[in-house]
Amino acid sequence: VRTLKFRKAEFQLFKDLLGRTLWDTVLRDKRAEQSCQVFNDAFYKVQEHLVLRCRKSGKERKRPLWLSRDLLVRLKRKRELHRQCKQGQGNWEEYRDAAQLCRDGIRKAKAQLELNLARDVKTKMKGFYRYVNQKRKVREGIPQLMDENGDLLSRDEEKVEVLNNFSASVFTDNRSPHPSWVMGQQDGDKGSKAPPTVEECQV
Repeated sequence: VRTLKFRKAEFQLFKDLLGRTLWDTVLRDKRAEQSCQVFNDAFYKVQEHLVLRCRKSGKERKRPLWLSRDLLVRLKRKRELHRQCKQGQGNWEEYRDAAQLCRDGIRKAKAQLELNLARDVKTKMKGFYRYVNQKRKVREGIPQLMDENGDLLSRDEEKVEVLNNFSASVFTDNRSPHPSWVMGQQDGDKGSKAPPTVEECQV
């Protein structure tokens, strides 16, 4: 994919070339759509001659901030050693040493980046918050809930109502008897006995 490289474009020459056209004469008796089309054709023609194009790589855009060129070379070397070891042409000891160096380099690079961001947070707040937002985990919303009738609810208001009803049913003041006492009532002769009580003894 090739994109326009405006950093090295000569904008003054660009402006002069567009200004040589007598636009009052060219656009006379033309509608808005026709005038826009004529201007766009002239603009893109000058742009094609003056603005260079460069190849844009998707890998460079996804490169982390802490990944330097030196560390990138080490990672490529480690990947190459791993491929050679898989094919039986490399040495696993050399690969393990390279992997250890890469792990140490990544840990130090991340720590140094975070230290620089924290130190320059007052002057470069945009970079600090961009790094923090990248570290934040994306939390998914509440999935569909089922009400008492077995219907699936997808609206937020309905989900809130179901959760409120469930919370109200859990945290209620009506306390049920102890499970052992309920089971004791179902037994024949044990049902007449009173539940055990705890009395406070004074010494």
